[in-house]
Amino acid sequence: MRILGIESSSLVAGVAILEDENIIAEYNVNYKKTHSQTLLPMLEEIVSRIDFDLQTIDAIAISSGPGSFTGLRIGVATAKGLGLGLDKPLIAVPTLDATAYNISNTKSLICPIMDARRQQVYTGIFRNDNEFEVVEAAAAMDINDLLEKLKGFNEKVIFLGDGVPVYKSVIEENVKFDFRFALPSQSRQRAGSLVSLAAKYFKEGKLVSADDMLPEYLRLSQAERERAVGKS
Repeated sequence: MRILGIESSSLVAGVAILEDENIIAEYNVNYKKTHSQTLLPMLEEIVSRIDFDLQTIDAIAISSGPGSFTGLRIGVATAKGLGLGLDKPLIAVPTLDATAYNISNTKSLICPIMDARRQQVYTGIFRNDNEFEVVEAAAAMDINDLLEKLKGFNEKVIFLGDGVPVYKSVIEENVKFDFRFALPSQSRQRAGSLVSLAAKYFKEGKLVSADDMLPEYLRLSQAERERAVGKS
């Protein structure tokens, strides 16, 4: 089994290649460049470094959202183009699931948060001890509503994601339950985690054609919201 993974849902751009149980190449960049400038050169770099034939992959995994509207569009377009060109299926991996997959072998709840602006976060709640489990699927919500929801579990929580630096003071000042913040190496999207979770989905037959692949935004873009307001 060989899977190519593409991550572009946030500031992080990443590509990785998994072969059976091993990640044989991974390239992540967390820097202010558009993904249209970085993804294909990164892919060309790792393919060249390991002398890899993309024709031999079984599927292409893509971070399907939520996240940056522009980043998701670029990533999905890249995956669709490769899928059509190579005649390979795609694996849509929810962004928050892949982010939570950074952390394993823990009894704590895992709560990735992505900054969605206006006091809102994209978030979900997960477990990953012996088995990866989606406790609460991805949603957009107010940060205070999320903290109230987590309080009801009465369990230790690990926070991670690009929403942590934005809402760290809110969490520290308002949370009464046990919690911690993930290490920097665990706290952002990683193509390696994406492709590892994609391998699980591949074995479960969760494939989609390149033609049918669509990003999951969870809410309208700002431009779409403004148009909707203008029509009301």
